[in-house]
Amino acid sequence: SVSLKHALSLLQLEQKLREIRKVIEQPEDSASEETASQSQLCHYMMPDEENPLAFQANELTEKDVATIKLLNETRDMLESPDFNRVLSSCLNRGFSRLLDNMAEFFRPTELDICHTGSVNSLSSASLPLAKIIPIINGQIHSVCSETPSHFVQDLLMMEQVKDFAANVYEAFSTPQHLEK
Repeated sequence: SVSLKHALSLLQLEQKLREIRKVIEQPEDSASEETASQSQLCHYMMPDEENPLAFQANELTEKDVATIKLLNETRDMLESPDFNRVLSSCLNRGFSRLLDNMAEFFRPTELDICHTGSVNSLSSASLPLAKIIPIINGQIHSVCSETPSHFVQDLLMMEQVKDFAANVYEAFSTPQHLEK
């Protein structure tokens, strides 16, 4: 726990964000190679239930069965190592962009420059956490409200995203899938 009065430099903020991401993104038991490649984030994206409509088994319509199948296929995709690599790359890009945008708020003051003798020191300027939180909130709003979203365009131009999207398209656009 960090006090809202505690001042952080940009480098310290980056370290705190890395620690938070590690707790959220990494499986609790990443000892095995299989769980190390799976992110906990898929649990935030999809319900844990294998068959969310299974409790209505007697009354399932054809659309319900198709929905369950689609949910299960989506869950399988979200739990795949390929998806987790792409997701990790996208998150890395997003947090890198956030920190780049945050850097302008951590410009050293003239007093800092006099003490350190360096204009480019990322560790010299610091802000209290109480001031950092609204800046981050503003950055999130700014990135999400851009039209067109430069951040989304940046993500879509990543080779890993393009390759994964092509693989998903190919897997689900075969005549076998289209007939069902």
